[in-house]
Amino acid sequence: MLPASAKAPHKQSRKQSISIGRGTRKRDEDSGTEVGEGTDEWAQSKATVRPPDQLELTDAELKEEFTRILTANNPHAPQNIVRYSFKEGTYKPIGFVNQLAVHYTQVGNLIPKDSDEGRRQHYRDELVAVSYQGSQESAKVISETENLEEDEEPKELETESGSQTDVPAAGAAEKVTEEELMTPKQPKERKLTNQFNFSERASQTFNNPLRDRECQMEPPPRTNFSATANQWEIYDAYVEELEKQEKTKEKEKAKTPVAKKSGKMAMRKLTSMESQTDDIIKVSQAAKIVERMVNQNTYDDVAQDFKYYEDAADEYRDQVGTLLPLWKFQNDKAKRLSVTALCWNPRYRDLFAVGHGSYDFMKQSRGMLLLYSMKNPSFPEYMFSSDSGIMCLDIHMDHPYLVAVGHYDGNVAIYNLKKPHSQPSFRSSAKSGKHSDPVWQVKWQKDDMDQNLNFFSVSSDGRIVSWTLVKSELVHVDVIKLKVEGSTTEVPEGLQLHTVGCGTAFDFHKEIDYMFLVGTEEGKIYKCSKSYSSQFLDTYDAHNMAVDAVSWNPYHTKVFMSCSSDWTVKIWDHTIKTPMFIYDLNSAVGDVAWAPYSSTVFAAVTTDGKAHVFDLAINKYEAICNQPVAAKKKNKITHVQFNPIHPIIIVGDDRGHIICLKLSPNLRKMPKEKKGQEVQKGPAVEIAKLDKLLNLVREVKIKT
Repeated sequence: MLPASAKAPHKQSRKQSISIGRGTRKRDEDSGTEVGEGTDEWAQSKATVRPPDQLELTDAELKEEFTRILTANNPHAPQNIVRYSFKEGTYKPIGFVNQLAVHYTQVGNLIPKDSDEGRRQHYRDELVAVSYQGSQESAKVISETENLEEDEEPKELETESGSQTDVPAAGAAEKVTEEELMTPKQPKERKLTNQFNFSERASQTFNNPLRDRECQMEPPPRTNFSATANQWEIYDAYVEELEKQEKTKEKEKAKTPVAKKSGKMAMRKLTSMESQTDDIIKVSQAAKIVERMVNQNTYDDVAQDFKYYEDAADEYRDQVGTLLPLWKFQNDKAKRLSVTALCWNPRYRDLFAVGHGSYDFMKQSRGMLLLYSMKNPSFPEYMFSSDSGIMCLDIHMDHPYLVAVGHYDGNVAIYNLKKPHSQPSFRSSAKSGKHSDPVWQVKWQKDDMDQNLNFFSVSSDGRIVSWTLVKSELVHVDVIKLKVEGSTTEVPEGLQLHTVGCGTAFDFHKEIDYMFLVGTEEGKIYKCSKSYSSQFLDTYDAHNMAVDAVSWNPYHTKVFMSCSSDWTVKIWDHTIKTPMFIYDLNSAVGDVAWAPYSSTVFAAVTTDGKAHVFDLAINKYEAICNQPVAAKKKNKITHVQFNPIHPIIIVGDDRGHIICLKLSPNLRKMPKEKKGQEVQKGPAVEIAKLDKLLNLVREVKIKT
């Protein structure tokens, strides 16, 4: 074996690497000498013993030098360690690996002289030695002085009486000091901390990075109010109140005697309450702001989800999306009433109206009109009650404070949100031509030639009626009467009897003002015109049961959609009498709605408590989201509406609950951006996208 040094490179020739044998018997035999037992073995000359398998090398090979260098690298150290980087948020390989391998360790109690602790101990030892040496020298001096005093005789003092007394030469005090000096002061023992049981423990851990979470909001506006109540200010307030009372009295005198008698009691109440109403209005505004602030704090997590949360799992799901429940709206007064209508306010995007009634004709009772805001989900902003159930409603586009409603008893009414009275501002009656059956849908239309407000209504009595607001009263005109085709029967007297078609839903074309669609209980859909009251433009054999909803596409002018209680949703081209797409949802479909952001996205709700969201551009055959959204399993979902701006929908059930749901990113996919190309947006792109799908279906129908 060739020895190797661990400290430095070592050179050694093969000549010197011949091993030396232990025995010297062979050499002694050659020399003829014998070694006795008493001779020292180390003093004898050693003979080399050649191993039998040793190579025979030449002198040149023996003189050849080989260099061996020992490195400090640990051959067992791993080279592929990967650790998580909190800074970059990924796993990264570690370039530097510790090559130190510890074979033996021992904890000692020795301190280096050059260290701080060593220098302090050395200094303390020197101080002790100096103090001890000084005490020894002082003791020697004291012993010498005592020897000198013992040799001298004590002096005597002669007193007046002739007696002699010993003089206390130094007295007892001097002896005490001498004894103290004789005994050397022992230095105080100082305990060295951790002299024999010192141990050092150290560990190193990764420090987690600190993360700051901050929330910034606009502070509410503040105003400083200060006032002083003086005697003359109180007097001025009383004078103003008296002036108001005098004005009301003058108005009473100007009225006719009949009106005076009828309104006498009411005016008394008004005069007494007039002073209080102004103060109540001021307090109510402040209370409403405070209530919204409290609700914002209470539902802060829901508001954060509404504004910022996006379902990250959609990245791993190609064609499937989800609905995130946000707020739930309900009121105790409408607890047992079904949600019969939903409508977003066209100007205030967080405000929506809810109509409450009952679809069960055996359990008809009162109705309610509630308006909720997403800023205050705990209580409605406006509340109106009615004697009959509200079955439909619509908010005016230009006047968002006007709400038209249709009742179960056949009446229509207009509520004005600016006037906080429980009664509607305008209401039809039997004299003004109300419907004889429930009103299933109302729609505001553009103002007529005289700039009068007007809206349309459809009812089960087969009448499509136009209502116009003229001089604070509703004037009606029958636009068309629905008749079932092929149901005319002749009576012997020469009269013809027609079976009336029961209208359930209708919708007006977005561009062609005179065209509209009407769905009936017989399952047929009629394309009608405002100009023709005697015949239909076209008839579609749409469904086997009642048509629950009809809706034109917001982008494509030829496409409309219908749903029915026969479990189906159908998409139509109004120029073709057969549906383009048919979807079976395994339960009665209560309502459908197109998405405002895409021409191919729509939602449908069924009576089994589920919401279905379709995107024809992604999947033409089935829904990309099928999720139960009802508050309870037995609840039936009745209506659905998309928000015009935010990616949310609201659904209502037959128990009076309204649930707000947020669409996941997969349910609102927009065109992907390509490098060097701008993403085209707008109605033209949406129309082309839907046209592409319809052309595929048309080609298949032509081939078949």
